[in-house]
Amino acid sequence: MTETLPAPRRRLPWSRRTRLGVDLALAIPLFLLEIVWVVLDAIYGVGLEVWAAQGDQARIDAADLAFMDRLQVLRIVVVVLAVLAAVFRARWTVIAHLLMALLLGGALAGEQHDWEKSHSTPGCVRYSANC
Repeated sequence: MTETLPAPRRRLPWSRRTRLGVDLALAIPLFLLEIVWVVLDAIYGVGLEVWAAQGDQARIDAADLAFMDRLQVLRIVVVVLAVLAAVFRARWTVIAHLLMALLLGGALAGEQHDWEKSHSTPGCVRYSANC
């Protein structure tokens, strides 16, 4: 009888953990790229638009809303990348992207708080029941 060779096993992405060197080679540059992206967007995307508005409140508000929208989109992209890294079992890449998602969530919450604070209508000043 002839012996048959076993069928080659497919390597599924989640079958083995990604090597540490490859994991760190992806995690560190992507994390730094995302940080630089947010900082440059805050400086050049919003800062220069507010400067160019020269007091026009409608343009300033539009720039702030667009920045909050870009933060939300970037946060979604980072979470999707974290899920992909989890599928490939790249532990440090997942950690870096989840940390970035938390930072983006904090920045977005701060921006939305400032927006609500600056655009709220004054309410009742007195602390009585008939206010």
